[in-house]
Amino acid sequence: MKIKSAEFVMSNSNVTKAPKDRIPEYAFIGRSNVGKSSLINMLMGRKDLAKTSGKPGKTQLINHFKVNNNWFLVDLPGYGYSQVSKKKRVIFQRFIENYFKEREQLVCTFVLVDSRHDPQKIDLDFMQFLGENQIPFCIVFTKADKLGSSKLNKQIVSYKKKLLQTWEEVPTSFITSSSTGLGRDEFLQFIEGVNEDIADNFQ
Repeated sequence: MKIKSAEFVMSNSNVTKAPKDRIPEYAFIGRSNVGKSSLINMLMGRKDLAKTSGKPGKTQLINHFKVNNNWFLVDLPGYGYSQVSKKKRVIFQRFIENYFKEREQLVCTFVLVDSRHDPQKIDLDFMQFLGENQIPFCIVFTKADKLGSSKLNKQIVSYKKKLLQTWEEVPTSFITSSSTGLGRDEFLQFIEGVNEDIADNFQ
């Protein structure tokens, strides 16, 4: 897939006010500071489409971007630690949950995890939530350039073994680096393939 256009459409915290376009939607979510905005910018070939910050919790709304005029990329608030009040974190959780349960256009969620870290309970719990609600998802290992290839492979194998303790099979996964562009082609090919497979559903 070639990215011809990527445009910001809207931000909101109410799924009922999200765009009404009947086109496929792909959500990006992960722990605060997992490198989500950097990954989105890398995939879109832009430096500032999604706002990056060294301060966790920068994304606080549901952000819709229309790509190639035929699918939405959705940048969601990070879960877990962020420098916002406990009250706000509860609100984030509620409208994120509403988004996943009510958004009919959503076809796949990309759950980002830092490849340098062992499986975190909060990530595993979130994947469990998606599974229980029959929401398709893929795992995206970020910051792969921070590890040597041997260490990276060990981390990925270890992560998948942990998942197989509770899942019958491991979801599709991608290994990425926003710095080097690793994984970009595979990622975009996957989205293009899904869009082709489900085209009839959005006629």
